[in-house]
Amino acid sequence: MNVRVEIIANRSIQEDLFEQLHAKSLAELHTLLPETQGVGLSGPRRGDHIWPEENFVLITYVDEAEARSIRDVVNELRGRFPDEGITLFAVPAYDL
Repeated sequence: MNVRVEIIANRSIQEDLFEQLHAKSLAELHTLLPETQGVGLSGPRRGDHIWPEENFVLITYVDEAEARSIRDVVNELRGRFPDEGITLFAVPAYDL
């Protein structure tokens, strides 16, 4: 079964995430939303003078094994950057 994986994270770790994914040949086909705003558990990300930080969103469709490998990369980055706000969502993807 395919899985839709979404990663929402602070832009400050974007390069680190892509380096890790590339090194392990993960999420090679993906969509990147480079500048996103919102409020999560790590606080607001609005891209303005009060809340200057922004997030990015990476969306990819992969098999379950690759989704687990992506999760492992995200968990490693959470350990390295505990205050940056890194979230991963994974849901089954169906062909209709």
